[in-house]
Amino acid sequence: MRYPDFLKENGTIGFVAPSFGCKLQPYRAAFENACKKWKELGYQLDLGPNCFAGEGIGISNTPEKCAGELLEYYAKKENDCLISCGGGELMCEILEYVDFEALRQAKPKWYMGYSDNTNLTFLLLTLCHTAAVYGPCAGAFGMEPWHPALQDAMDLLTGKKQKVESYGSWEREGKKDEEHPYEPYYCTEPLKLRMYAPDKKGELKEERELFMQGRLIGGCMDCLVNLTGTKFDRVGDFLETYREDGFLWFLEACDLNVFSIRRAMWQMEQAGWFKYVKGFLIGRPLAGQELMGLDRYEAVLPIARKHCVPILMDADLGHLPPMMPIVTGSMGTVRAKDDHMELEMEYR
Repeated sequence: MRYPDFLKENGTIGFVAPSFGCKLQPYRAAFENACKKWKELGYQLDLGPNCFAGEGIGISNTPEKCAGELLEYYAKKENDCLISCGGGELMCEILEYVDFEALRQAKPKWYMGYSDNTNLTFLLLTLCHTAAVYGPCAGAFGMEPWHPALQDAMDLLTGKKQKVESYGSWEREGKKDEEHPYEPYYCTEPLKLRMYAPDKKGELKEERELFMQGRLIGGCMDCLVNLTGTKFDRVGDFLETYREDGFLWFLEACDLNVFSIRRAMWQMEQAGWFKYVKGFLIGRPLAGQELMGLDRYEAVLPIARKHCVPILMDADLGHLPPMMPIVTGSMGTVRAKDDHMELEMEYR
């Protein structure tokens, strides 16, 4: 596994927009304020040409230009890490123009983003065996003040910490809009974790304490299921390479309703992706309302319980912030008790 060098004090942060850029409000104002804050912290900034672009459909620019920016800025010696400007809809369309062999041969560099950026964080891992950070996009850092989750993300990039903890409450509906682009997370909902673990008979039981350990892999299910079975799907080879470590799958969903989540779980299972799984870490789904008697738990559990491994649900992960930043490919240790969890990541 390849781990990039940490972002150094007064280093240079690069920004790219392989998915949406920051052309529209409130994202533009938020990103501009984030840049101001990073400069105040002493960092240099290296903005890609698509950061404020809006010529693309579901992404910042044409697929060719988005891929070109990504490849150029990943290889550039003038920046030390990359943060994506935002999520989006059609980052998958840039993949056929991305030279993953060039990324694999390049010096590893931290790339951070989530949601549509799964198309890179996941493939950097499974195709290039290179760690990335599944964490907030650039515009989130424009909030005043930073939520601890944002400081955690920066502390991962700079190497100041390798352990993150749950945050105690989460945001059901945010207050950020065009008139209030710097609004912090509006966390009104108490964190309530649901945990399952196998008993001595191998039967899955709901518990209030949980432990699991394995190599971290996953992302946004909307994107993952779209990659399943394509020419970019080399998950089987990746799993075999690290099979002795086992895997913790972290999964969250954006636009998928509960039936779509259940179908996605079925498809990933049938593709063999959950081979050697040692645990599931499931985030709060954005569109997880109950439909026709199916809730967000039963959308996941029928597949997950087949593997008789620990399952933690409603974690601080995904599109209902705050989200714990996760280093993909790292060896993760999850300890949870009652409604608190911690995730420690080891780089080996």
